[in-house]
Order: sequence, then C-alpha cells, then structure tokens
Amino acid sequence: MALPVVAIVGATGAVGVELLECLEQRDFPLSELRLLASPRSAGKTMTFKGKEITVQALDENSFAGVDIALFSAGGSISKVYGPIAVKAGAVVVDNSSAFRQDPAVPLVVPEVNPEAVKGHKGIIANPNCSTIIALVPLWPLHAKNRITRFIAATYQAASGAGAAAMEELREGTRAYLEGKPFTPTVLPHPYAFNLFSHNAKVDPANGYNEEEMKMVKETWKIFGDADIRISATCVRVPVLRAHSEALTVEFERPITPAEVKDILATAPGVRIVDDWEKNYFPMPVDASGQGDILVGRVRQDISDPSGRSIQLFVAGDQLLKGAALNAVQIAELL
Repeated sequence: MALPVVAIVGATGAVGVELLECLEQRDFPLSELRLLASPRSAGKTMTFKGKEITVQALDENSFAGVDIALFSAGGSISKVYGPIAVKAGAVVVDNSSAFRQDPAVPLVVPEVNPEAVKGHKGIIANPNCSTIIALVPLWPLHAKNRITRFIAATYQAASGAGAAAMEELREGTRAYLEGKPFTPTVLPHPYAFNLFSHNAKVDPANGYNEEEMKMVKETWKIFGDADIRISATCVRVPVLRAHSEALTVEFERPITPAEVKDILATAPGVRIVDDWEKNYFPMPVDASGQGDILVGRVRQDISDPSGRSIQLFVAGDQLLKGAALNAVQIAELL
C-alpha cells in the first residue's frame, strides 16, 4: 500500500509547528509532506527529518493528491477549505471548533472513542484542548463506575490562544518587570501577574462562555452520554503552555482514591503525579513538552458523605495532547 501524502494547514502557527514535530517524532509513515499557510507565510521554510520544506500559500488547488489534511488554521479557514480538501479526496482532521457539534462528524479522543473514526464522511474533529485534558483520565474511571456529574475549574495557558498570545505574555511580563506601560492587543486584559475569565464569548442566557459550554457538549458527544451533569469555569492564567484543571467528579457508586489511582495506573496517556509527602502534584512546567496527562491531588470529596465523589488535579500540554498529538493519533488510526 502506498504511503499517504499529508498536508498541514496552518503549518507556521503554534499548533502547526507541533504537528510537524509530532509527525517526525512518531515517525508517521508518509510519502510527501505539504506545508500550507496564509500568503504572508508562503516562502518560509520549515525542517522535517533534516530536510527543508517550503511553505506554500493555501488555495483551492492545494489538496490535489493529498490523503490526510491536518487543519489548524481556525474555524473560518476550516469551513471554507475542509470541504474542498474532502472533495479532492483527502480525509480532514480538523483542530478548530467548526465541525465538532456536527452530528455527521466524529469527535475523537483516541484513548476514549477510537472506533468513532470509522464513521467519518471525510472530516474528523479534534476536540477542544480543555475537554481532551479532562477526558483522557476521566474515561477509564467512567468505564468502571459511571460518572454522573463533574465540575471543572480550568487554569488555561497562553498557548490556547496561539503563538501571538504566548509572545504577548512574554512581552507583557518583561514590560511589567521593567515598570513600562504595555497595552495588550491579542487578549482583552493584562496577562502578566494576572488571571481572568476565559476570553470566549459569554452566552447572555446562562452566563457560561463558549469554552465552558464546549467542555459540556463535547463530553456528552465523546462519552455518548448526555445525562452527565457538567459545569465548568474556564480561566486564563499567566502560563506559557500546558493547561491545568481542578475536577470534582461524582460517580454512580462509592469509590475510593485508592481505586481511582489503581485504575489510572494502567490507563493509556495518563501519568500519576501524586506525592502527598513532598506536596508534589501536576504542574504546567512538568506537563509541557510531553504527551501524558498528569493526574494528582486524588482525594475523597469531603463535602459528599455518600463516598461517591473524588477530587483530582490534572495538567496536560495544550499544544500536544490538547491539539497536535491528538490530531496525529487520529491520523494514525486512519
């Protein structure tokens, strides 16, 4: 069987760079790699397996002969060029929110619902980063003892808003330390030594922002269980990359921290970091640059006398498992 031709759309962005590295590090089998981006990035070169590849401007003819197209250029680009890529014969793995809630499009976390890939009609959606980071450790628990409710509080890094937001955090921090004025242009509030509610649009009907509702609706779709009660509060924190989340999880039956750790000890994509004696738990600095979701602070929820609730703290690299790595794992399933 011939090796596939792979294209990365949005190759010069924060996730695009990680997609390139993931393909190389995982030795993804391919016969040709095309790097596609906006006209202003065309002509730049990027290195893959020691060879320089020139970035091409994305247009309607970019997908001739492409088998797999990894999209990470925003929802508006995906909506326009995703169907064009499919028509040209490619399978699209899309990292934006454009198709996630489309009933005809599988929403896939390979550790959770790999079988959903089989139902694709040309497009497969990569879930939101916060959703992935929560669900990789929650799924093996749910499979043993159904989750009936969970409450999430997220601590989201600048990487979730792209390379420009990461640079704004660096520049804003430098200005703050030097006592110089700084006006943010990428995010709506000062980022250095500050945190603020996630900058997604707030629904005036319920007060939840789009990021929070993504966690709710995407969990229902991926788990295939719309009866799980979910609430989230999503917050941007001054961290460069890797999101963290505090999760309070209620199960159908009583469960102990020891049982949780026993289940997660062998769960794919999960690493337990839970040293009570040294007060060492998941941190973005440890989660960054690797693919596992770190899980710790595993303890009984003392506010629930029924024994059915557990509290966890998790951290995962938003650019890797929260985006690029998950997309490449989906491509591997293909």
